[in-house]
Amino acid sequence: MSEIRPFPNAPQIKLDPRRILVGIGVVFVAIGLFSGIYQVPANSVAVVQRFGGYLKTAEPGLHFKLPWGIDQITIVEVERRQKLEFGTATQGASNPYQYEEDFNEQQREKNMVTGDLNAVLVEWEIQYHVEEPIAYVFNVREPLPTLRDLAEAVMREVVGDRTVDEVLTIGRQEMESKALERLQTLTNGLKMGVRIDQIQLGDVNPPAGVKASFNEVNSSQQERESLINQASGEYNRVVPRARGEAVQKTSTAEGYAAKRVNEAEGDATRFKALLAEYLKAPEVTKKRIYLETMSEVLPSVPGKIILDEKASSFLPLMNLRQPAPQPPAADPKLPAR
Repeated sequence: MSEIRPFPNAPQIKLDPRRILVGIGVVFVAIGLFSGIYQVPANSVAVVQRFGGYLKTAEPGLHFKLPWGIDQITIVEVERRQKLEFGTATQGASNPYQYEEDFNEQQREKNMVTGDLNAVLVEWEIQYHVEEPIAYVFNVREPLPTLRDLAEAVMREVVGDRTVDEVLTIGRQEMESKALERLQTLTNGLKMGVRIDQIQLGDVNPPAGVKASFNEVNSSQQERESLINQASGEYNRVVPRARGEAVQKTSTAEGYAAKRVNEAEGDATRFKALLAEYLKAPEVTKKRIYLETMSEVLPSVPGKIILDEKASSFLPLMNLRQPAPQPPAADPKLPAR
């Protein structure tokens, strides 16, 4: 019985095992060379592990590692400030853990209860950067999910320690500072190698059902603060002026008192000196006092005439010319002729 070939005219192919092995080796080496070259971006470093253990930290640039899984690299961005968002989402983020994609999960994150058992909706974000890449890679299995859980726990703790008025109005800055301090303490305790740069509160609102009432309360508080500021401004304007007037009047009174005291002391001194002269020569002193007094009084007396007691008649000495009589003034009530 003859052998039947499916393609009797097809050429026979002979395989050389050595060439096959050489080809496989070349492909294997090429794959190893290509897989052993890696590049580190300018804002990052690469943590290199060999058989799972830490080997070195590679700086930005082109590097070579042992292929086929012997060396593994983890790129860590150390020069970039990253953020995690809670209760909101910025589309187009490069970090997969930056926000929760599920809308229901976002609503759960921002629903919180204050210390006085009121519900509020709090949106916030944290900004951080990797400070120690080795600790970031080795100390925590999943650093970003862990950081999200820590941040949410800290914010709920901070909100739960305050009243709803503090959360909605005057307590925002203090809450941000307290949350930053608390979160940094927790990350340091876990040795995550992360530095928290900032915690910033976004929209903080009451639930939709009571938002109108809370807005009225906020408006009243703002009006109250405005009135307090106006009163403080009026106080600062009036009180310094009143104090200045008081100081001026006090200075005037003190000056007047000093003047009167000096005058009284001068009069007393003059009286004592006059008394001493009077005791020495009473008649002369009385006459001098009389003459001095008359010299002060007579100039103020109008139409005075001084006569010698021996004069026989004083009419020749008088000016008998009198001014011409003036017609009487017209009465303004009488009609004019």
